[in-house]
Amino acid sequence: MRIDAHQHFWDITKLDYPWMPPGESVLRRNYLPADLAPILEQHNFDGAVVVQANVVMEETWWLLDLAAQNEIIRGVVAWVDLTDPGVGHVLDQCQRHPKFKGVRHIVHDEPDLHWLLRPDVLNGLRELARRDIPYDLLLRPPHLPLIPELASQVPGLRMVIDHISKPLIASHVMEPWAADIERVSRIPGMHCKLSGMITEADHQNWTPADLTPYVRHILRLFPPERLMFGSDWPVCLLAGSWKKVLAGFTQACGPIPQPEREKILGETATKFYNLS
Repeated sequence: MRIDAHQHFWDITKLDYPWMPPGESVLRRNYLPADLAPILEQHNFDGAVVVQANVVMEETWWLLDLAAQNEIIRGVVAWVDLTDPGVGHVLDQCQRHPKFKGVRHIVHDEPDLHWLLRPDVLNGLRELARRDIPYDLLLRPPHLPLIPELASQVPGLRMVIDHISKPLIASHVMEPWAADIERVSRIPGMHCKLSGMITEADHQNWTPADLTPYVRHILRLFPPERLMFGSDWPVCLLAGSWKKVLAGFTQACGPIPQPEREKILGETATKFYNLS
């Protein structure tokens, strides 16, 4: 089964998405399952994992409702307030939805660089680990040195790094990202999404060659059993279409045996998120 492991939906008439770049009209409209379905069908993908884009519970319930109504949504990675002492009760409600598959917070927007290691956040993450709920890590390179400590503080938490932690692709900077993500890759069970890369490159002038050093580094560190392809659609439209994301990923990876390619293109996500 081929799965786009990272994409978003939104209805701007229902919710505000203040992170949208001002003036970027391409994102300032609704993006719903009917927009994505023909794209996935054209490229022989069976479905997608939808990931939160806002830090309000209204979006969480809305995405879960969309998932119940649309077969192409195979799973939802939602937002919950990890700092809420009652987060367990909220997770009880989320887990009543069969397509609730994980949690994410927009960590890289937190003013506190060490937000992930706050005691209240750690308590919330321990509740995820207790329930075997995966956690998507939305980071930038300065957050990577925190992750070994996080893994030590919350043993058993299944984690995946989104967007290869957003290295400075447009500036062609590799370090300290390369060394830091190598250390993170040694954490048992750590996964990584090859996603969100073209929007970290030069939006107007990127080529697959710009992605190649970063993608090849990730391929050296993580086996296919711990890698997932994600389009980051429709955010990717700031720099290219869904098709261009897939083409850029394919060219940056270079030749990969078909069984390994199929793992990255869906089998890993299916197992990690326990998709049906």
